[in-house]
Amino acid sequence: MNPRKLQSACLILASAGLVFMPMGCKKAPPVTLTATAAPPAVYSGEPVTVTATAGSLSTKKNVKAVYTWSGTDVTGNGSTATVDTTTLAPGPYTVNAKVEEFRGCGLGWFCSDRTQHEVAGRSAEATATYTVKPLEPPTVGCSASPSTIQPGETSTITAVGVSPQNRTLTYSYSAASGTISGNGATAEFNSAGAPAGPVAITCNVADDKNQTGTADTTVTIEAPYVAPVTHVQALSALSFEKERPTRVDNEAKAILDEIALDLQKQPDAKLVLVGEASAKERATTAREEKMAMHHHHVKAEDFAAQRAVNAKAYLVTEKGIDASRISVATGTADSQTVEEYLVPAGADFTADVQGTTPVDESVVKPQERKPLGMRHAHKHMHKMAADTTTMEPQK
Repeated sequence: MNPRKLQSACLILASAGLVFMPMGCKKAPPVTLTATAAPPAVYSGEPVTVTATAGSLSTKKNVKAVYTWSGTDVTGNGSTATVDTTTLAPGPYTVNAKVEEFRGCGLGWFCSDRTQHEVAGRSAEATATYTVKPLEPPTVGCSASPSTIQPGETSTITAVGVSPQNRTLTYSYSAASGTISGNGATAEFNSAGAPAGPVAITCNVADDKNQTGTADTTVTIEAPYVAPVTHVQALSALSFEKERPTRVDNEAKAILDEIALDLQKQPDAKLVLVGEASAKERATTAREEKMAMHHHHVKAEDFAAQRAVNAKAYLVTEKGIDASRISVATGTADSQTVEEYLVPAGADFTADVQGTTPVDESVVKPQERKPLGMRHAHKHMHKMAADTTTMEPQK
């Protein structure tokens, strides 16, 4: 039998609903359909493409396969469909695909009334799944250059933001003190008005989904340089013997010699000599001053001032120290001494040593250094003789 005639017979029998199938009639295999989504996992806003692949479709000219799609935000076009994930929340999603065979009425694909005629039993369905991943927040790195500045200086702050989804990023900054300006990948920190020490600076980054990331850096503001405060140095004091209560003796000379060396080593330093007097001497001076008010030939002696002036005279005349580098004053201590104060450059004597009074050197003149008078020498020899007699052995 002609194969074409055999096929027609099989179709007639099938359409008549007969169960009996003559030999030579073949049942057409069922239509199959598979669907795949690519990529299988995306971030919100990234597209997904679903492809349907059908099998065992009729090859007849008047038979056509028609695909239909369903799912959230799915748009189909033939055997492919796309998914708009812009509004989708994170989670799994399914796309449904269906393929159906349609045939025309024999005069072409469309009949005269422009309707289609379905071939019964020739369809298949399939599903494809994909996942919308949760968006990952951006990260940011923060650095300062330079990281250490002087008060009033500026530092450049650099932020490097990274979005795992390559989303658009915006930047902002904050500082614990001082001011910071800039809204791009760099900003400027100004330390004006900020206290010395470390200043915490925060770099912020945000994507278009309002997800944020932060990082911190530090700019250290150095304390302004303060020159060390130089103070007056108290040296050893000169003691004056009773025989010559205001004149410089050999012991005092030795001390003043050492002071002269210090002044030579420190040419920018000065010296202040402060004379002191005992309470008895002060009483004598007060009495003499009272007498001088009525007797012009009487001259009151200021023991404290005289001691200071005499010590200065030795340093100037004997050691060659410039007189302008030495000041003399009197103090209030109850003693027969002269106190020496070395005043380095930058030191303030009046701030460090209080209670002194400058000596008027136009009134108090240095005394000439002379040998002891005969009366003092006789007394000294008499004392030595008496000591010798005391030491002789008794008979």
